Amino acid sequence: MFSITVRDHVMVAHSFRGEVFGPAQRLHGATFLVDATFSRAELDDDNIVVDIGLATEQLGEVLAPLNYRNLDDEPDFKGINTSTEFLAKVIADRLAGRIGEGKLGDGARGLSEITVTLHESHVAWASYRRQL
Repeated sequence: MFSITVRDHVMVAHSFRGEVFGPAQRLHGATFLVDATFSRAELDDDNIVVDIGLATEQLGEVLAPLNYRNLDDEPDFKGINTSTEFLAKVIADRLAGRIGEGKLGDGARGLSEITVTLHESHVAWASYRRQL
């Protein structure tokens, strides 16, 4: 299996509902380092997994509507605990949609999997992996 990873970051504010979240029930900020890993069994006709420039561009475009936002105020997340795990899935699903729309080039249609990892800090991160 071949893979490439591109990286960006996003800064959000949010709060959680539920005692399990302790003080994070209050509004707080988070800066996530975001890695998107694209995988396939065989390289495409150009001997690449996917165009790194397009992958980087599309990750940035997916993150832009989230950046510097209070997720509690966003209609897509109304009433949802926007945990790191949940946000990793949202980002992966949105990138998968862009792959399907051809925004990562025709060669990207041969991708088999995408993994998105959100790093909360140097000691904690969460990932979501999905098939394409």
